[in-house]
Amino acid sequence: MTDPYNAFLYRDPEAKGGSGPLSGLTVGVKANIAVKGMPFHAGIGAWEDRHADADAEVVKRLREAGAAITGILNMEEGALGAKTDNPHFGPTQNPHRSGYSPGGSSGGSGAAVAAGLCDIALGTDTMGSVRIPAAHCGVYGFKPAPDRVSREGLISADPSLDAIGPLARNLDILERVSRVVSDFGESEVEGAGAVLVDHGVEVQLPIATAFETVVAALEHTPAQVQLSEKNSRIRFAGFIGVSKFMADDLAGVGVSDHLAKLLTYGPKRTQDDWTEDQRIVEQARREVQQVVAQHGFIILPTVPNTAFAHSEAEPAAQADFTCLANIAGLPAISLPMGFTADGLPMGVQLVGQAGHEAGLFRLAGQLDDKLGAYRAPKTLQ
Repeated sequence: MTDPYNAFLYRDPEAKGGSGPLSGLTVGVKANIAVKGMPFHAGIGAWEDRHADADAEVVKRLREAGAAITGILNMEEGALGAKTDNPHFGPTQNPHRSGYSPGGSSGGSGAAVAAGLCDIALGTDTMGSVRIPAAHCGVYGFKPAPDRVSREGLISADPSLDAIGPLARNLDILERVSRVVSDFGESEVEGAGAVLVDHGVEVQLPIATAFETVVAALEHTPAQVQLSEKNSRIRFAGFIGVSKFMADDLAGVGVSDHLAKLLTYGPKRTQDDWTEDQRIVEQARREVQQVVAQHGFIILPTVPNTAFAHSEAEPAAQADFTCLANIAGLPAISLPMGFTADGLPMGVQLVGQAGHEAGLFRLAGQLDDKLGAYRAPKTLQ
């Protein structure tokens, strides 16, 4: 199958699966996750010739379950950003609109699944990098709790936030592969849920309107909750930690001017600033965990904006909602919630408790049945 979206950077012409619960399914893997013998460069040009010596643990599990590992997917350079206009490997196009971003940093993963180039894609989610492409590409994405999925064989952006997670075109396949690559708790979600208010995020009108409809479709009216800090401040504090880790990890590695600039933010913070950043992260972690423990789940728009043209600057607020699950160390699912009048996908996410993954998927399934919002790109209809 041809790839006009620049989603795949490498394809294995001899890929084949085996027997098991994922037999017959094809998998593309983000370029920062090790697949033996395949490119393993995290979107960094200086590492273009690197190949993995062994499979990451999640890839081993997929092979053992019978899936065919078909190739390596494009991504944001170093996994920092949410546009996937890679300066070394080129931009990935959104299958719903050419010239538009698929989101990121797992943009190749979102585009490949939406375009039907593979059944499943693995991405990584540091502050939203699985769920943002899922929303922009109109597919489903799951971010496990970080302590329930192996990071062995991953080039990390920030180990305190990172989680490997899958994307798929329906919840059934998403849950099947999630059960293979991560540890699942079978507990039900208990509670009416919660929505955030006074979060300070500017949400585009079509997304705000669609989200109101989704909330109204829930079985019970969710509680309204407010965090102590605005979401943008929480997201920025999380980003500072990522910038500090990556600046150390990539010291001496040649990167683009754009990534090099992003890596200056963390190191240049004063000690007082860094202490305040950490206070905000810890406070947000406690508060989000408490809300989910009390109300069962939080429902949020996945991204406050729709996909945007590659010619436009990346909106800073894209991770303002998604970052909360990473900072709190909780599982989260993004599912389609409809399309704008001009045909761009929108997503909604559910954040639940670790150990309640099966219940979170059941809740997502009930909501998905009511919404019926998945739609393939027009080129595939």
